[in-house]
Amino acid sequence: MSIERVNPADLSPPTGFSHAVVATGSRLVFLAGQTALDGDGRVVGESLPEQFETALGNLLAALQAAGGTPADLARVTVYATDVADYRARAAELGRIWRRLAGRDYPAMAVIGAVRLWDEEALVELDGFAVLD
Repeated sequence: MSIERVNPADLSPPTGFSHAVVATGSRLVFLAGQTALDGDGRVVGESLPEQFETALGNLLAALQAAGGTPADLARVTVYATDVADYRARAAELGRIWRRLAGRDYPAMAVIGAVRLWDEEALVELDGFAVLD
């Protein structure tokens, strides 16, 4: 498996994402949206950073169960119920990302959502990875 992160010099410097990811491999893993659900199906954490950490941990647990690692992530989409809060906490969320997933950033987008499946959820992450 090979993942090449492409960040053209003529685009704004990426912070916490890659502009493009070229992935080659033999298996695709599509990761369902993950929120801050605990093992009993309850949303945990009241703040965005608390929920982001749990949601990212859930996404990475699903990826690991499929045989992947954070470096295999090619694309992640973040759905946030408050994009302004997400932007205001970007540095803190970035620290959480780096602690759990490292510095090999996938192509990413943040999308504003009126609400998520679980009404208490503030953030949801989905994505896909490319494995050998």
